Amino acid sequence: MRSEAAADLVLRGGKVITLDGRSRIASAIAVRGETIAAAGSDAEIAAHTGPETELIELGGAAVIPGLIDGHAHLDREGLKHCLPSLAGIDSIEALVERLAALARDTPAGQWIITMPLGEPPEYRSSPATFREGRMPSRHDLDRASTVHPILIRPPWGYWSRELPLVGVANSRALELAGIDRSTRSPSPLVEIERDAATGELTGRILEQTYMPIAEFTLFRMAPGFTASERVAALVESMRRYNAVGTTSVFEGHGVAPEVINAYQKLHERGALTVRARLVFSPAWSAISPQDVATMLRSWAAWVRGKGLGDTWLRLSGIYTEIDDAPEGRLRASCAPQTGWAGFCYDAGLPRDAVKALLVEAARNGIRVCGIYADLLELFAETDRIAPIGGQRWILGHQATLDDGQVARIRDLGIALTLHTNAHIYKRGDELRSQLGAERERHIVPVRTLLDAGIVTALSTDNVPISMFHPIWQTVARVGRKSGTPIAPQQAISREEALRCATQHGAMLSFEEDRKGSIEPGKLADFAVLDADPLTVPLDRLREIGSRLTVVGGKIVHRS
Repeated sequence: MRSEAAADLVLRGGKVITLDGRSRIASAIAVRGETIAAAGSDAEIAAHTGPETELIELGGAAVIPGLIDGHAHLDREGLKHCLPSLAGIDSIEALVERLAALARDTPAGQWIITMPLGEPPEYRSSPATFREGRMPSRHDLDRASTVHPILIRPPWGYWSRELPLVGVANSRALELAGIDRSTRSPSPLVEIERDAATGELTGRILEQTYMPIAEFTLFRMAPGFTASERVAALVESMRRYNAVGTTSVFEGHGVAPEVINAYQKLHERGALTVRARLVFSPAWSAISPQDVATMLRSWAAWVRGKGLGDTWLRLSGIYTEIDDAPEGRLRASCAPQTGWAGFCYDAGLPRDAVKALLVEAARNGIRVCGIYADLLELFAETDRIAPIGGQRWILGHQATLDDGQVARIRDLGIALTLHTNAHIYKRGDELRSQLGAERERHIVPVRTLLDAGIVTALSTDNVPISMFHPIWQTVARVGRKSGTPIAPQQAISREEALRCATQHGAMLSFEEDRKGSIEPGKLADFAVLDADPLTVPLDRLREIGSRLTVVGGKIVHRS
């Protein structure tokens, strides 16, 4: 019979970076069931080994607690693989050939909808992308097929942060959509492009917004992602996130019901391999601002505190923003379809209505998440009416914070999720030019935030998906355009960056007692890496991947 003390799984002979309170480095881990039984030397862990214990020799490999993505949009990654890819295409002729091949395998009359032009993960495209020196038109797509409506989707604009977004439709797609020379644009942000000389439609739709509008208005008849596709996409997303050592996500931007349903279906099957903490994204189109407080009280039973769920899937808190622009309502007109977003486009409200929502949330113990800087002042106003201290309300996407804002965040007990991919790497040089030398230190001031004792979690925002990019960015702080450090005085150590990517991520959902470090009694979520994050050359830190990822004591990825 198996010894009661024997572990189910033992990993030994490695460098286990526990990230516990003493920053211990162990060499072995014992796992029993879903939790860590022990972490220590090989000799110490030998006592937990029995005849049925699975043994894994680490061969000196580094092990870290499972990474926790504080603002993941995990569902988007798999959706990119539901649609045919146009990657690797450098000419319009090659594009026509790719689309023609798709048409040969698609029943006549059925829509062909593809991924955007350009290369993943950013999907940048311009006339320079193609050998012909121009963007494709409807006439090019017509060469691939005139019996299939063809639509090349625009990208999610935040992937590249370049405008305009470009989508292309063939003549059949324009016909089915009822778009002709006389068609008016649904928004000043959307241009139905016409030839300057003839006024003829080019088939190109140009959008001066990071969140597409045309797919929910002009092309609303084109098929969106189905429920089954969202479930399959979520499986693929988890596989890819596991492969880079991510074991948990926090979706602070909120998720729409169609995403929640996909998670629930996988949870019912026992098929989740990433722990998900979801924040509810409400849709307010059908509700007057005066009814917001009433609705919030009715939701309190299932979104207050830690909300509903278990260690794998939990829904708690709500997302909000100050926004009553008409574009949000246009995008929301296709609900429950949300496209790439995965959140409700009409989650925004006028400022007074948001304040009423915040006050009611504070009184009912409902955590609030937001991503825009204008909420910080509203959080403070709310706190003077109904204290929010101890509730860990969350702000994400903060590009710059001055000393006064940092102090306010500290005093209110707000937690932050940082988006360093955008604000250090992609936009750091631009922000430095805008702020000047004296205020450069306000750009994503991680050193200042940690010294102030603020919960400071890292996130990917799905561009790209590896948490080792923000880990590298907070240590190296390199701007992509200049290749020089952005606010170098705000750099942190590698161990601190790992803690931000693990422990601080766990604190977003009040689970620091369950995960975020490798210690007895905590969930057995960890990753065996292909390089040591504490010693690998700095320029390789962002390239680290996982050889083996374990979630709840089960191996979910092995390379």
